[in-house]
Amino acid sequence: MFTQDSPLTKKILVGAHNWEWIPILVARVSLGLFFSVSGYNKLFVPERHADLINLMKEIGVPFHELMAIFLASVEFFGGLLLIAGLFSSIVAIILIIVMIVAITTVEIEHVIPKGIGPLDWLSWFIYLPQVLYIILFVWLITTGPGRFSLDYLIADKLGINDHN
Repeated sequence: MFTQDSPLTKKILVGAHNWEWIPILVARVSLGLFFSVSGYNKLFVPERHADLINLMKEIGVPFHELMAIFLASVEFFGGLLLIAGLFSSIVAIILIIVMIVAITTVEIEHVIPKGIGPLDWLSWFIYLPQVLYIILFVWLITTGPGRFSLDYLIADKLGINDHN
């Protein structure tokens, strides 16, 4: 059963690379949907837009009204580009920066309890959804957006696609 030349042994130890397009596609499209819907709500739903402006004002962001529109636009259009798989790595880098800013300006200050030990702090930190988004974005940057993306088609047309 677990011999050196067993296909099952190979799948268990190194994975099934011919199926890796599925989680890449699901992760990219799911992240894209999340950010595009979030950005849409912050742009076009008056209560959500007002909440974002108030949060930015509360944490001391200069030009909070302009920055709210900028952030919501980055999320909305970045999400749409992720869904399409266009400029995926650039969008992922931009959204990583947005997530780092969110973690450092809002989440650490307002979500993680004060006065807890380092392991508890780490547990709270890793539990933040923004940390998971960063991990997924780094993964997408290193794997590429997958074969069902506009980036893949462009790379194919340019002759720089390695077909992995």
